[in-house]
Amino acid sequence: MISIEQVRAKVASQKTQLPAIYGGIDFDRDPERFTHDPKDAVVQDRAPNGVAVTHEDLERVRAYTMLGDVVADAYAMLMPQYGFRKLISMLQEACDHGVEHVQDAPPELVALIRAMEQTPAWVDMDLVREGARLERNATAHLAPYAVRGAFIATFLNKYSALPMALTGTLSNESAARRVNETATFFATTTLPGALERHGEGFKAAAMVRLMHSMVRFNAIRSGRWDANVYGVPIPQVDQMPAGLIPVFLMAFKMIKEGRRTFNAEERARVEVSRYRCFLLGLPEDLLADTPEGIVRMMTARNSTLRRGYDDSTCGELVRATLSAYLPPDKSFANRVHNSIERSFAKTFFLREFLKGDRKIAAQMGVEVTPRDQAIFVLGALGITTRMTAYKLADQVPGLRHVADKVLVKRVRSLLKRYGHAEFTSDASQYRPTHGVAKAA
Repeated sequence: MISIEQVRAKVASQKTQLPAIYGGIDFDRDPERFTHDPKDAVVQDRAPNGVAVTHEDLERVRAYTMLGDVVADAYAMLMPQYGFRKLISMLQEACDHGVEHVQDAPPELVALIRAMEQTPAWVDMDLVREGARLERNATAHLAPYAVRGAFIATFLNKYSALPMALTGTLSNESAARRVNETATFFATTTLPGALERHGEGFKAAAMVRLMHSMVRFNAIRSGRWDANVYGVPIPQVDQMPAGLIPVFLMAFKMIKEGRRTFNAEERARVEVSRYRCFLLGLPEDLLADTPEGIVRMMTARNSTLRRGYDDSTCGELVRATLSAYLPPDKSFANRVHNSIERSFAKTFFLREFLKGDRKIAAQMGVEVTPRDQAIFVLGALGITTRMTAYKLADQVPGLRHVADKVLVKRVRSLLKRYGHAEFTSDASQYRPTHGVAKAA
């Protein structure tokens, strides 16, 4: 693990290495989003279940709150020269055929691909493959109904949600695209071989990474971003929840039960999550490999992120995402599926992320009806039954391979349903936001 001083030096180097993005940011100043007072934070208890968050944990999170993605940001800075579509096509070609086959590949593209190719020694690729295999069951059965609910959970804080609002996700069409792209990325990474160098998951990670860097470049240069309030768009600490929430919840539950060591299956799930995060640019010191370490780092992030809910940003994002129509067409079957899935997602969001608080949900415009709850209960029963059946089949040598083939087929079918993911960020679609206007 690198020292806090080394992290701070890396953060400060953005100003000189990438002046077009970070030249105007004061890295010696904490943004408003970072709080030292736990009473003002998203999570007020810094030592849940006997896990003590250290001063070093808090300082590490403080530093990474201002770190973007140096190699991907450098490539995104070429947009004025190449245009964003050319950057995307070169990146896709580099992922498919190797960067050496990209004609006149800029050195920034070479650096990005090489960084992703350099799998660190701390990654166990056999465990990654096993973790991806184990994730296929939930991806095939639970994810299609839970992804919308999990997605809107990222909009509960105005400081971390603002990039989504700025990029135009307040429209139903854009919200639907972002939900389907998120589902596509995670589903793709569970396919056999997807996380190998020329796999579909490696390419999807590269595209997501570039999209995040395009957001940083466009947001900061748009004049609509107040770094003194919001810090760096999509900093490393805001990518932790998206990549690690499932293993964080698993680790949190383990510690409550008094367990401090992962079993073989849990360890594989953690490893695929850590490697996926590595491909997205997260540093090793944010990717703990023990239950206590995972809980400590996530708690450190949440106990320093200032509470803040702005309805014109957070509320509109939640409502746009809940109103979005996700299926590929308006056939009768798809309209029924969308209605059922939306009811399930609303109840899932209420139970898992709002702790059942209907008053807060209503303030956001999320109204969970008895019908929604009934659909959730019936849906959860069906999902649990199917997942249990496949888990039992996985334990039978003669059935494991057959069951896995069915799951792979199911995941590929879902990917067709989600549609082609573009993973792009077009500055012409950016919109002013009330939050930024207020801060400015």
